[in-house]
Amino acid sequence: TGEYLYNEAPGLYVDVVSGEPLFSSADKYDSGSGWPAFTRPIDPEFVRQLRDTRHGMIRTEVRSTCGDSHLGHVFPDGPPDRGGLRYCINSAALRFIPLEEMEAEGYGEYIPLVTGRKGA
Repeated sequence: TGEYLYNEAPGLYVDVVSGEPLFSSADKYDSGSGWPAFTRPIDPEFVRQLRDTRHGMIRTEVRSTCGDSHLGHVFPDGPPDRGGLRYCINSAALRFIPLEEMEAEGYGEYIPLVTGRKGA
């Protein structure tokens, strides 16, 4: 689903089930796919990548490490100047924490990743 496709607010995307932090709005971009897309996770350790051969395709599935939730897929066709990856993520797997609520929600340590790493 694409509930967060057009969300341009600064903040953090977390696993809807476990609450583990996954993606920063600073790494979100419009890939034209119809799904929210990110150039990278908050930390590579927070997601797992698995080979997915369902539906007659070979893809790389992305799952949250702690919650083991299916998040979407990662493709090697992202912006070259931002690492070249496109994490195509299902909005239904995410909960968005606006920047102004991050501290109160217990995600204060991730504020610099939302406010200071755009395009890095």
